[in-house]
Amino acid sequence: MNKTLRFLAVPTLALGALALAGGPASAADHTYQSTLSQINGSSASGTITVDVTGNQAHAVLKVSGLAPTFNNAPYPHVQHIHGGAQGTCPAPSADKDGDGVVSTTEGAPGYGGIVTTLSTSGDTSPAAGLDLKLAGQGASYTVDRTFDLNAETKAALEAGTAVVVVHGLDPATLSPAGQAAKSDLVPSLPLAATSPALCGTLKAGQMKMPAGGADTGVAQQAGGVDAGTLALGGGLVLAAAAGGAYVVRRRGSGSAA
Repeated sequence: MNKTLRFLAVPTLALGALALAGGPASAADHTYQSTLSQINGSSASGTITVDVTGNQAHAVLKVSGLAPTFNNAPYPHVQHIHGGAQGTCPAPSADKDGDGVVSTTEGAPGYGGIVTTLSTSGDTSPAAGLDLKLAGQGASYTVDRTFDLNAETKAALEAGTAVVVVHGLDPATLSPAGQAAKSDLVPSLPLAATSPALCGTLKAGQMKMPAGGADTGVAQQAGGVDAGTLALGGGLVLAAAAGGAYVVRRRGSGSAA
């Protein structure tokens, strides 16, 4: 009897030691994925994977078919993880003013405010949401980077309300009313510049197993304000120039491919 108990105790203790060594997994420790769908007739497409371990996230965003140029330069597309709302992408019926475009603020009841800026490099905070130095460039590109996961983004992932939105439309594809309208975020810009082009809700897939350290994926540079309160900050490179012309300062070397 005693020999049997001693024999059973060995694997039990070993399993306990392994559990302690691995540590508890965070509720957000999953791989989250989404296939992005076009909004506002953009004809674009994209995919995103966000691999979360603890307070680190490794995101890979791939898009194609977006508006390629803006004022004879590569179109700067900003993209974010939104959260804190319904966790859905807006339907055409979200266009409340009837101009044929679902603006950023018209879509906000579905996807919420910015919780993380999916920048090509540098700042991933919500405040960097319109910093075009950190934007993707042109019709097709990839954002591949690791960043610190803030509390708002982690909460949105856990609740299933995290939504990825890529902004920037070709003005020529909009209705006359849409082409004439000004941005709801930056009135000095056309509505097309800041309106959503792609959207997808992040869904939890494979759960991450506990490990001795954070899996940060490909080594990259580490890292809300609601949509209605976004404003141009110092260093924004898209601005209205005198006479109504729009200027884009191109980056010397892009982090997006």
